Amino acid sequence: MSKLTGKQKRFLRSQAHNMNPVFQIGKNDISEDVLAEYEDALSKRELMKVQVLQNATITAKEAATFIEDNSDITVVQVIGKVLVLYLPATEEKYQKYSLKLPKSN
Repeated sequence: MSKLTGKQKRFLRSQAHNMNPVFQIGKNDISEDVLAEYEDALSKRELMKVQVLQNATITAKEAATFIEDNSDITVVQVIGKVLVLYLPATEEKYQKYSLKLPKSN
């Protein structure tokens, strides 16, 4: 997948602003299985937040790196212990954000 432009990331951040985290990363940290769950959830919503709990042994930045290195998911933003994740939906009926993304030049 092509990298998002700054303008596209800003648009996605604004869309995610009022969302609540859908998943939490706790003491079991993050694994390939967890990533599969994220991809499944994102295939129907495109954009979501994930929270890293106090008892997690990895930081939000480490989680973001793992997610981007091991999946097609784009980490749009890391604020404190919250990650904003984006993956364009393949099914048209779930393309809520990807259709509204500002075009990259």
